[in-house]
Parts: sequence; structure tokens; C-alpha cells
Amino acid sequence: MRLSNLYTKTIKDNPSDEQALNAQLLIRAGFIHKEMSGVYSYLPLGKRVLDNISEIIKKEMNELGCLEVQMSSLQPKDIWEITGRWDDKKVDNWFKTKLYNGQLLGIGLTHEEPVIDSLKSYVDSYKNLPIYVYQIQTKFRNELRAKSGLLRGREFLMKDLYSFSLNEREHEIFYNKVIKSYNKIYSKLGLGDITYRTYADGGIFSKTFSDEFQTLSVAGEDRIYVDEANKIAINDEIYNDQNLKKLSLDKKRLVLKKGVEVGNTFSLGSKYTDQLGLYYNDQAGHKQSIIMGCYGIGVSRLMGVIAEVFADDRGLNWPTTIAPFKVYLISINENPKSKEKTEVIYNLLTRKNIDVLYDDRDMRAGQKFADADLLGIPYRVVVNQDFEDKQVELKRRNKDKIEYVQYDRLESIIS
Repeated sequence: MRLSNLYTKTIKDNPSDEQALNAQLLIRAGFIHKEMSGVYSYLPLGKRVLDNISEIIKKEMNELGCLEVQMSSLQPKDIWEITGRWDDKKVDNWFKTKLYNGQLLGIGLTHEEPVIDSLKSYVDSYKNLPIYVYQIQTKFRNELRAKSGLLRGREFLMKDLYSFSLNEREHEIFYNKVIKSYNKIYSKLGLGDITYRTYADGGIFSKTFSDEFQTLSVAGEDRIYVDEANKIAINDEIYNDQNLKKLSLDKKRLVLKKGVEVGNTFSLGSKYTDQLGLYYNDQAGHKQSIIMGCYGIGVSRLMGVIAEVFADDRGLNWPTTIAPFKVYLISINENPKSKEKTEVIYNLLTRKNIDVLYDDRDMRAGQKFADADLLGIPYRVVVNQDFEDKQVELKRRNKDKIEYVQYDRLESIIS
């Protein structure tokens, strides 16, 4: 892509109505547009980052044997009334609306009930199980406060996975596979070293403990106690001597930190499947309960977390796995030969399927360098006719060192 074709522009100053670093930088760099508190639109650069995060997640889900679906965001209240979760006293962050005929609808905040309802037409035998379905979809939650940019939104993109197993043992095997996949996802996103599996309250989903995945950040709203050596943590909401003993955690090893929840997993038992009448017949023809689990990852929240924790005083700093482009290409000499050389490099890299953002604007070099840093593209390549014939300047976003290399070596260095 040529920067002259990108309608977004960088902004010098932080937006006055944003307190969160992630939102300030993403707005300034033209990745997102703020519609209202807790609601953002994703512009071309931001959409590319979201898509890259989603592809990493999808790959892991597909390798687990999960099937992708797309559920409706509009929810009839009847199935939610069966489980008791339509009641605002039990779930207080619904968005609700109504049709012209007066029928009340909810706007999806999670999808356990609808997924179960959809399976009732297809599942009746042990031969039909296990089933694992997931989606990456916009969710809506009527948050009381939304002042943390993408870290807490009223509208956000989420991956939600639902598992349906024959028994507890089968469920536990799959549950542990998901935990491993989540750890792989966070590692691929560059967050592996600072993300902890965290024991937490089951909330509206379960009476047992849930597993959260918390990324350490000073911007985090959660307080967690971390055992750094064993890579495990416990949320402050359940931190007491009784639970520490139950979870075999050593109080002396735990250090208080701030974290952002970037994922969660719940063992639901047969609570919702029983309530909604989803059963299977075993080999003897006897009706049996189906054991369920649900597993979430905040896709747009991850974008905000990564923007927040890797940023420096110059701007964003994307890991290569999710950056909107891998290379920021600049020509700083506007004579025809320099432009021709830059075009050769641009075409060479794009033919090799390396995503390049070519800053072809008629603008001084200092502004181009500043924008390259603000946008956080992993590699900056500078072309100048004064360099040797095939030589370019190469700089990694997260390093100060500048190298001079032959441009036909760029592919091997960058990929």
C-alpha cells in the first residue's frame, strides 16, 4: 500500500477526551476512530491488526478440531429466561431493545444459550459428541465505565469457543488442550512472558473457579497475586487463606501485580445443557447429560494491550506477527533515480508477499521518520540516491542501530 492512498493521517497531539495510552496512540496513528466512550471504529490499519490477531487465534482453534460458526447478535429472551440470565439482577450489563411488535430482544454479550439451542436439532446420540464450535464476533456489554480505551469496551471483538463432551474426563482433556493453545497464542503475540494463567471467580458462568489469562500492565484494572517461578497467579477477588490452600498456592511466593484480562476459560458442567434440554443417548439408550465448557479471548482488547505494553515515547511498536505492515519504505531524495530505486524495492518486496507501506508523500524526511515510529511498523527501509547502487538503510523499530544492506538481501533479513 502507498501511504498517499491511505485516507487516514497521523495526529501530533493526544486526543483530549482519552486517558488511556493505547487509545491515545491508536487514534493519533490513525488505527481507530472513537465513536463514543467504549466504542471505536477500526480504520484500515487497525483492521489489518485485528485480522492478524484473529488469524493466529483461528489457526490454534482449527488445530484443536474446532468448527467456526457465526451466531446472531440479536437474542430472543425466552432461552435466556430459562437459564435465569435475562434478569438484570443476575446479569446487569445487557443491552436490550425491542421489535416494532413489542418483542424484547437482547444484544449478544455471550452465546452459551444460543449455541445450545442450535445444537438441539442435531445432537441426540453419543455418536454426535464431542462438538467444539467457535466464532470471532462483536459482543456488546453495557459497561458502567469505559475509560481504558480498547481494554474495556461496550462493543468489542471476541473469540468465544464452546465445547460439548460426553463426560467430565473428556471435558478435562479438551479443557487442558485449550489452556495449552492459549499459551501458544499469547507467545505468538509477544505476550508469553508477561501473561499468567490466573485462578478467578466463575462469575455469571460457573460456581467453580475459572481460569483467566492476565497480562501484566500498569494500565490493568485487575489486581493479581503472581507466583513468578511457577507462572501461575490468583485474582485478588478470591485471594484468601481458604482458597490458597484449596489451590495449593504458597502465600510467601505471591507478588501483587496489576493485570489486564486477555482471556478466560470456564468449566460449566451440565448446568446450561440440562436447563435447555440438550442431552444424548448412550450406547444403552439411556439419556445422559452433556458437559460443557466455554473459552473466551478478547481480540480487540489484545490489540489494545499490545499497543499499551510495547509502546515507547515515540509511539506504537507492533510484534512482526500482527503488524499491519512489516516494512515502512521511505524515499528521502525526490530525484527521479531515487524514486525509481524505491519503486524497484517496493515491487521486489511485494512480489515476495512482504507487506510494505510505502511513504510516497511529498514531505520532509523527519516527518516520515516520526510517522514510521508512531505507526510502529517493525522495519524501516530508507532509500537515498546518495547511497551505493543497491544499498539501503535498514532499522528495526525496537532497536536504535541502523544497518546498511544490499536491498536484494532484505527478504532474507525481514522474513
